Amino acid sequence: MPIVGVLALQGAFHAHARALKQLNVEVREVRLPHDLDGLDGIVMPGGESTTMSQLLLSSGVFDVLTQRIADGLLTMGTCAGLILLAERVLDARPDQVSCSVLDVTVRRNGYGRQINSFETDIAVTGLETPFTAVFIRAPIIEEVGSGVEILAVHNGVPVAVASQNILAASFHPELTSDVRFHELFLHMISSASTVR
Repeated sequence: MPIVGVLALQGAFHAHARALKQLNVEVREVRLPHDLDGLDGIVMPGGESTTMSQLLLSSGVFDVLTQRIADGLLTMGTCAGLILLAERVLDARPDQVSCSVLDVTVRRNGYGRQINSFETDIAVTGLETPFTAVFIRAPIIEEVGSGVEILAVHNGVPVAVASQNILAASFHPELTSDVRFHELFLHMISSASTVR
């Protein structure tokens, strides 16, 4: 049984944990650097990216997490989690940090305020039928590097991407009862363990 951490400093981490437990995964809430030890993967949830970046720094998790991801820790980031993974973040506060491990440019709150939240069905590479994507103050992926695969688009804009050990989305897959996006992440973990 894989052990998957869920960054539990702020945001929608409970919903991610629930989805992973449905898939028979051992879930560990990550709040301190030692919580990262022995993980097969980690989920960086949605939330408020500025607050999350400050909590990553104050908890001491930021540097250790960034190094683990750079070293190949399988990572899934959704909404704010995507922002925290991106190499380039537009409209970020000056004191906001990013792990800078995913070669994309994102714009915070690119889809607008909370009142502009919406749901839509999208085609996702690897899923046989459309996935209902929930967008809440979601970031827009404005540029994608050459080593990043686009897995889903909405109105011509990438909304889900993958790069080596990272799976990321602008939307919140944890806010539906459909766990197939999490299954894609678990498939990455199982494939990586098979290679080892």
